[in-house]
Amino acid sequence: MPRRSGFTLIEVMITIAIIAILAAIALPNYSAYITRSKITEATTNLLSMRTKMEQYFQDTRSYVGACAAGTVAPLPPSTSQKYFDITCANLAVATYTINATGKAELTGLALSIDQSNVRKTVTVPSGWTLPSGNCWLTKKSGDC
Repeated sequence: MPRRSGFTLIEVMITIAIIAILAAIALPNYSAYITRSKITEATTNLLSMRTKMEQYFQDTRSYVGACAAGTVAPLPPSTSQKYFDITCANLAVATYTINATGKAELTGLALSIDQSNVRKTVTVPSGWTLPSGNCWLTKKSGDC
């Protein structure tokens, strides 16, 4: 009797089970990685704006009037921001706050930085953990 070559049903089912287990582990980790990369847009823009604000202060000795078009510290165009809106608040002679507010799937996430370089996670989306200290959140678990 000649021997048949090929895979048995059990071998195929074991292979499918292994692939399903690997996918169940990999997909949530990949989603978390993508979310962390989107948060980088906010932190990069906040740090860039902070540098521009300090340049503006060196020129005018005040933060009043910053964040306007035509100055050294204009806000980034909203069309270039995919996941966050950048705004300025509390503009005074010696103080400012720059905010990054999440949009799309990051709605509810808000980060800020001020003239003293205090980095805060202001709000987080439902299901996320707010960090206990002054830092920018990097993960849903509240890690900075």
